Amino acid sequence: MKMRELGIEGAWEITPQQHGDPRGLFMEWYRFDHLAETVGHPLRLAQGNLSVSARGVVRGIHFADVPPGQAKYITCVRGAVLDVVVDLRVGSPTFGHWDSVRLDDVDRRAVYLSEGLGHGFCALTDDATLNYLCSTTYNPTGEHGVHPLDAELAIEWPAEFPQLSARDADAPTLAQAREAGLLPDYQTCRTFVASLGTDGLSYSDGI
Repeated sequence: MKMRELGIEGAWEITPQQHGDPRGLFMEWYRFDHLAETVGHPLRLAQGNLSVSARGVVRGIHFADVPPGQAKYITCVRGAVLDVVVDLRVGSPTFGHWDSVRLDDVDRRAVYLSEGLGHGFCALTDDATLNYLCSTTYNPTGEHGVHPLDAELAIEWPAEFPQLSARDADAPTLAQAREAGLLPDYQTCRTFVASLGTDGLSYSDGI
């Protein structure tokens, strides 16, 4: 698989190598060792989520308090989405910036985003299905959102009339979230991620 760092520190695009023949195809969509070697630490797997969305649905921008935050590894197993990563870390050189990757069931790319980054997506097809791995379990008191249509973020969602959940429609703007002290701190995030290390795991042993 190929790993490409996005325009935001801590976010990566992963392109798997697909092996196909008349019977179908096979691929490795997640490799513990390759990801750890690239980002500098293992991804702790604590929860797996599956999301199905109709075309035009926008979900996000969601993030979690750091520590412990919530790193995510996301792929699209049916249909297509525009997956968006937003830098919400106050003090980051790219604070308020966003980057995006098309995830679909053709190229079967994935996106990894580290703790402190915001995540959202727009479904480009009906029944767009995302499968994602998370480093922590759901914590309703430690998870927050920023309004996905915030003019300051100016995310170019590919939907004429984005469909939002009530939670996302009521989310604060970036400025409001910052004023309320909800956003993660860049240096705190960097220190926390650096503390994850490699936990002494040996990739050569296939662990």
